[in-house]
Amino acid sequence: MAEGLGEKPVHHMDELSKITGSRATAYRILAKLRAAGFTEQVKEGYFTIRSSLFQPFNLWPSLLPSLQALKQARFFGSSYNENDARVARQILKGAVTLDYRAYELTKLQSPHLFFIYVNDPDYAARTLREHKFSEGTQGRVVVIPRTGAFGNEIQRVYLDCIAYGGRSLLDAIAVEILYSESLDPRVRGSFKAGDVLKVREELAQQTGTRSN
Repeated sequence: MAEGLGEKPVHHMDELSKITGSRATAYRILAKLRAAGFTEQVKEGYFTIRSSLFQPFNLWPSLLPSLQALKQARFFGSSYNENDARVARQILKGAVTLDYRAYELTKLQSPHLFFIYVNDPDYAARTLREHKFSEGTQGRVVVIPRTGAFGNEIQRVYLDCIAYGGRSLLDAIAVEILYSESLDPRVRGSFKAGDVLKVREELAQQTGTRSN
């Protein structure tokens, strides 16, 4: 089904109906995908798909905790710049993931959103509000509930990057290249050859720059 839809920003129910054979079946499948965190409705009849849906089916169970957490993401902002991430890191207790943690691990891409896993999202929200943060859709601080296993932090960041998709796929590739021995060999993502080559070249340039 995923291959039939293809990767593009927005899809219409008619596309899914043609693949499933009926509109009723299409709605049932979409509801299941939305519950898992793979899709999101943008307006009546239109929906978006995370690129993680195009990962191998046997990887999906490993992605579900990340997808469930991302589905419950809450965005906060104050100055709406880099300072928000600095303040949030100081006042919130939790596990940093995605943009900022991936940058710390790989130095590949400059971070934009500060994602942090917390045990109590409501408490984290109150703490942010006490420091003049507002909740909305444009904030750069993203609070997500602690869901799933965190025994292997690098593995979790890797899976979070695959689940989130988009530019984070490049971070996942970099993590796999740099920390292969820390990852479960049975739990690996599938990436475009061009993206892998691009990341390898950028990491090689980093190494060359540090050597000089």
